[in-house]
Amino acid sequence: MQRYRARISGPLLDRIDAQCLVPRAAAGEVALDGPPGETSAAVAVRVAVARARMVARQGVPNARLGVTELTRHALPDRAGRALLERAVQQALLSARAQARVLMVARSIADLAGHERVGAPQVAEAVALRAFDRAG
Repeated sequence: MQRYRARISGPLLDRIDAQCLVPRAAAGEVALDGPPGETSAAVAVRVAVARARMVARQGVPNARLGVTELTRHALPDRAGRALLERAVQQALLSARAQARVLMVARSIADLAGHERVGAPQVAEAVALRAFDRAG
């Protein structure tokens, strides 16, 4: 797996917003009789509301924001900016990856109904950049 990942270029990885490592579940770990999760219909409504919020605010979905619009609509609060700066230094995120983190953080805030992007949204967006940090 590491050999294969080493063949994927950094610029290509920069364009993938969510890069989650999901370990294989051991036999018996999957609970089929647990409490039900959120229904697909409920998620679809939440996504539609968030998308409408994006378009009303900036005219386009977050993924289509340019750098100027990104700084206007997705700039995090002071704590979020500090967290992003640490993540850029520690994970060596490129400028493109940093912009993608901001877009994802803005989307996370929209899905939660928050007007501003804060440290919790930045932290979640950075956590989705697993391949940027994995050796």
